Amino acid sequence: MDARKKGIIISLMVAMFLGAVEGTVVTTAMPTIVKDLNGFDKISLVFSMYLLTSAISTPIYGKIADLYGRKRALSTGIIIFLIGSALCGISTNMYELILFRAFQGIGAGAIFTVAYTIVGDVFSVDERAKVQGWISSVWGIASLLGPFIGGFFIDKLSWHWIFYINIPFGVFSLVLLEKNLNEKVQKKEKPIDYLGIVILAVTIIIFLFTILAINENTKVYSLKILMPLILTVALLFIFYFVEKKAKEPLIPFDIFSRQINIVNIISFLVSAVLIATDVYLPVYIQNVLGFNATISGLSLASMSISWILSSFILSKTMQKYGEKIIVFISIFIILISSVLFYTLNVNSPLILVIIYAFIIGFGYGGTLTTLTIVIQEAVTHEKRGTATGANSLLRTMGQTIGVAIFGVVFNLNISRYLSRVGIKGINVNSLYGAKSINLGIGLDKVKASLNFGIHSLFIVLIVISIICAIMAMMMENSLKKD
Repeated sequence: MDARKKGIIISLMVAMFLGAVEGTVVTTAMPTIVKDLNGFDKISLVFSMYLLTSAISTPIYGKIADLYGRKRALSTGIIIFLIGSALCGISTNMYELILFRAFQGIGAGAIFTVAYTIVGDVFSVDERAKVQGWISSVWGIASLLGPFIGGFFIDKLSWHWIFYINIPFGVFSLVLLEKNLNEKVQKKEKPIDYLGIVILAVTIIIFLFTILAINENTKVYSLKILMPLILTVALLFIFYFVEKKAKEPLIPFDIFSRQINIVNIISFLVSAVLIATDVYLPVYIQNVLGFNATISGLSLASMSISWILSSFILSKTMQKYGEKIIVFISIFIILISSVLFYTLNVNSPLILVIIYAFIIGFGYGGTLTTLTIVIQEAVTHEKRGTATGANSLLRTMGQTIGVAIFGVVFNLNISRYLSRVGIKGINVNSLYGAKSINLGIGLDKVKASLNFGIHSLFIVLIVISIICAIMAMMMENSLKKD
């Protein structure tokens, strides 16, 4: 691999690290931020607005990358992200912070989409699995370093610096990108699909806020859930007909071949499984086994390590065996891991969690890396950004819907366990920490109820994994070399 390609890899990894670490750093610093800005009641908006704007901008950047070039699209996104970071750092109240986080999310949408599109352009299929594994591993690194970085700046400087520190790294990424990525872009005098952008943005906003509003007390058939969902479906139909008539549609529906549809559904479902392990394994380690956040983060590092290792295996086997068998085996590994996680209890040794996380990391790396390559190879170069952007949007939706539904399942089953042992009328949120002592619930009951909730979640993950495995067998072997 020559120096130019190495420069591109470093640039993309730094850019991806900026977007990935932002979540964990801000999470660590948020208690201090809301105390300083007097906004505890608005804490969820800081995260949901960032998620919302990054989701909306994802397919838009994919289209921009196809029309005006990958470098221009990614550079624009990084610059917007850095401006948003600087503005977040100078926020004087929660309203400003929420607004600037939304602006920052607009830039993050490019980082999460265009980086993978560039990999698809620059590197061969053999190289691509390895490179995408490295880039994907940045998420694991970010989850480990984020709490340390956030804690350091809070203790030594101030919370403002968790945003300012993005700027030098972002500039470094831009310089490397400008120096190493050379692309010839054919100027296209085609109108931008503004109507499609507006309709899709409104649809995503309504849908995501509906999903985020779901909790264990929400009835599925209530009007506040049904009406927005009906409106979402209606807007999707309108979006479909608008895109059919548009000269340069935001999402051309001819990219959705049978193969891509299968890949997108699997990506959506596996992303939901991934967010479940990312969110609830730390809950198990900290609240059931009783370890601190640092130990929890280090324990789950094994998942990132195996994710990287899987990419090296993929680079050697993908063209030999084809994507169908690789995706099936990878999903089967996720299925087996989910079964293993289900066997954990309140007295399980931490080493088992580390081993099981290591195993499931192979499954995630093998599945998500392969699916990205399949998406990019299933369309022409001119539509690669759009296809990657649509797939990224579906992964984000999978995580958002997943975390909302899993939260309901988790809390309902905690309440179900407590009712079974004769404890009723307890707010599940009051179980965490010292509050449970004041409620007269023993620590053993708290741990047992949390463990029961997590067990229920892994039953759901097992079912999802089985569905994904069945769908994997319906894939074609387009990457296999005869």
